[in-house]
Amino acid sequence: MDADAESRLTELETRLAHHERMAEEMSAVLFEQGRTIDLMTAQMRRLRDRVAELESGVPRAPQDEPPPPHY
Repeated sequence: MDADAESRLTELETRLAHHERMAEEMSAVLFEQGRTIDLMTAQMRRLRDRVAELESGVPRAPQDEPPPPHY
């Protein structure tokens, strides 16, 4: 193999190794983001349930009621 071809092959192997490392890092980041999204979704669901629970036991203020139909 001539020097030019060997140099090009080495460059390609170096680039491939770099891209493989980047792909692994991105995969780890995406996995962590997925876990974070799952946790936040569960927290939102619990908060929504808690707010609904609190609202069901609290009488509404008169200003929150819609006006009567004759207005």
